[in-house]
Amino acid sequence: MKAIIIGGGIGGLSAAIALKRCGMATEVYEAVKEIKPVGAAISIWPNGVKCLNWLGMKDSLQQLGGPMEYMAYYEHLRGQTMTRFSLDPLIQSVGERPYPVARAELQDMLIDAYGREEIHFGKRVMSIEEFDDGVRATFEDGQIAEGDLLIAADGTHSVIRPYVLGHQTERRYAGYVNWNGLVEIDESIAPANQWTTFVGEGKRVSLMPVAGNRFYFFFDVPLPKGLAEDRATVKTDLSRYFSGWAAPVQKLIAAINPETTNRIEIHDIEPFMQLVRGRVALLGDAGHSTTPDIGQGGCAAMEDAVVLAIAVQTNSLGVKDALLRYQEKRAYRVKDLVLKARKRCDVTHGKDMAVTHSWYEELKSETGERVLSGMRETIMGGPLE
Repeated sequence: MKAIIIGGGIGGLSAAIALKRCGMATEVYEAVKEIKPVGAAISIWPNGVKCLNWLGMKDSLQQLGGPMEYMAYYEHLRGQTMTRFSLDPLIQSVGERPYPVARAELQDMLIDAYGREEIHFGKRVMSIEEFDDGVRATFEDGQIAEGDLLIAADGTHSVIRPYVLGHQTERRYAGYVNWNGLVEIDESIAPANQWTTFVGEGKRVSLMPVAGNRFYFFFDVPLPKGLAEDRATVKTDLSRYFSGWAAPVQKLIAAINPETTNRIEIHDIEPFMQLVRGRVALLGDAGHSTTPDIGQGGCAAMEDAVVLAIAVQTNSLGVKDALLRYQEKRAYRVKDLVLKARKRCDVTHGKDMAVTHSWYEELKSETGERVLSGMRETIMGGPLE
C-alpha cells in the first residue's frame, strides 16, 4: 500500500507521519521549493496536542510550546481587567494542555519527524486520475506519481478540491484583516504565562507566549477587502486603527518588526460534506478552510491525519471503503468547527455591534466557567478523547 500526499504543510505532513507510522509507504509532494509558513504562530489546543503525541512528537512539542497558564481580557482604552482566570480547570478536565508554538518551528518539527530528504519540493500538481487499482498524479514538470490512495492536503486554494466535489468553491471573506508576528516577551505589555486579549470597537489585540521568550501577537480589524496596505505601512496602519487604545497596545505596536509581520485577509469556505471521491481524500484546509477564531484550523488537520491513518490501518474492505469511513467520521466534525469559528468571528469583530457590546458586558462577569466549558466541548469532539 502506498499513499501519495499532495502538500507538505501541517496537515500533509501529519498525514504522512501517521500513515508511515501505520506501516504504509508514503510520498510527499510540495508545490513550493521552500516552505514559508503563513502566519507567525499557531495555538495547538489539547485535541491537536494529543494527535501530535499519538504521532510520537510529545517531547518535541513541549520544547516548542509556551507556558500559557492563564487567560485574560482587557478593556481597550484604559486596559482595565474585564476577566482573568486559570486554564488549569480545562487542562485537568481534558487531560492535556494547550501549546502556542511558532509555525516555522512546528513545520520544522514535522519535516524532521517525517524525513526532510524524503519530501519532494517544487512539485506542483497539474492533474490527477484514477484507474482500476490506483491513482495517478501528474506534475507540471512531467513527473508522475502513482499510489493506492491520494491525500489532497494542498491548502485553502486546493487544486484537487474541484475533482473531489465536481465543482469550484469560492472563498468567503470573513470581514477582517489580521496582522501577526513574534516579539520578545515584555511583561509591561502582558504577563509571560498568559493569553492576553484587549477588545473594543469590534477589534482585538492578542498575545500568547511561545518558546524562546517570545510573544505571538495578532491584531484584528474589520476592514474592506483589498486595501493597498503592506509591510511598509504596518506601524502607521496599526497606530491609526488602534489610536487611543491602552498603553500596552501602543508599546506592542512600537516593538513589532514590520519585516516579519504578516498581514492576512481572513477567509473561510462554506462547509461541505463530501471529503472523498474514490481513492482521493481531502484533508486539512483543502477540506475545511476556516477562520482562526477558535484556533482549531491546524488542530482539525491533525485530527484528520489520525482518523485517516486509523481508518486505513483497521479496514480490510479496501481503500475506497476506508476513505468513506474517514469521511463519515470527519464531515460533521469539521463542519461544526468551521461554523463555530464563523459564529465566534462575527461576535468578536462587530458584525452586529449590539451583539459584540453584549459580549463585552458578559466578559466583565465571566469567571472562566462559560469560556472553558465552550473550549472543552470543542476539544472533547476530537478523535482521541
